[in-house]
Amino acid sequence: MTKSDTSFPKIVVFDLDYTLWPCWCDTHISPPVSRSKSENAIEDRYGSQMAFYKDVPEILAHLKQNGIKVAAASRTCAPDVAKKMLSLLHVGGTRAIDHFDVLEIYPGSKITHFNFIQKQTGIEYHDMLFFDDETRNKEVEHRLGVKFMFVTEGVTWNLYHQAIEEWRDHKKHRKSSSK
Repeated sequence: MTKSDTSFPKIVVFDLDYTLWPCWCDTHISPPVSRSKSENAIEDRYGSQMAFYKDVPEILAHLKQNGIKVAAASRTCAPDVAKKMLSLLHVGGTRAIDHFDVLEIYPGSKITHFNFIQKQTGIEYHDMLFFDDETRNKEVEHRLGVKFMFVTEGVTWNLYHQAIEEWRDHKKHRKSSSK
């Protein structure tokens, strides 16, 4: 009987818009934003509310509890709004932004974001897992070796577990091809 792989990536990186929450924060949110009276949501100047996708808070908490670093890589044109949203939304009793070890939130290439994440953390690209809703960002897998997971309707537990398994397979194939 072979021992099953229980390893995890050293860092999980998330795009923000349509990956962690159901909007583009640079077009669907009108600042200023504030914490909503409803549970774990924010509200913009016109009263529009937004919250994380249902499973996101538990996934972020799970990563932190298991010592896995978390980063954001977003090319939004409204980085201040994105950071404010992360500051107002909560995971358990703490601000969501406090669950992130690295924030790369500014217009530009995801390759640039990942280069800075790698420099800041010292974590090799192959030890990273990336969730994003835009297939064009799969370039990080082709060019850098980061495992990319395409998100269609926000990050869910099922997608998270599938991504971990695919990352493990990715790691196993990398090891066998280097022998």
